[in-house]
Amino acid sequence: MILKCTLGELSALQKIAYKTYKETFACMNTEANMNAYLEEAFSLDKLRHELLNEASLFYFIYQDNKLAGYLKLNECKAQTDIYDHLSLEVERIYVLSEFQGKGLGRYLMDKAIAVAQERKKTYMWLGVWEKNKNALEFYKKNSFYEIGTHAFVMGDDVQKDYLLRKDL
Repeated sequence: MILKCTLGELSALQKIAYKTYKETFACMNTEANMNAYLEEAFSLDKLRHELLNEASLFYFIYQDNKLAGYLKLNECKAQTDIYDHLSLEVERIYVLSEFQGKGLGRYLMDKAIAVAQERKKTYMWLGVWEKNKNALEFYKKNSFYEIGTHAFVMGDDVQKDYLLRKDL
């Protein structure tokens, strides 16, 4: 089940954002850089501001009535890089480790595609860390292709993200 995340679920959003991000990236980054990023990216104030932004959409996915992951989409004004009104950015798509391998990422991607089509977008795009091999493989299976790179700052570490695009 996929449901739109509301302001009343702010603390649940923060909790799953912290947990999924740490599960995904803590083993490949220093603890100091991880903590600095988590404090900045997932503060209650920042998440509240993002939830209130009409150009951003958050969705929760549930498995057996348990919150299992989430999705964040951005239209032009809220996008982190390209700022094209014809596109929809998939800024975050995360599933808790205990729920991975059950197809939930596919359901979240299908939701992103449906939203993009409903809003008459011609393509979707995202940034993914060059070292996140599982995500790169997932996006390749979902017909994303590389269109460039950009820098992603994790604490004091400047990392390289690939910019990927999927035409609709």
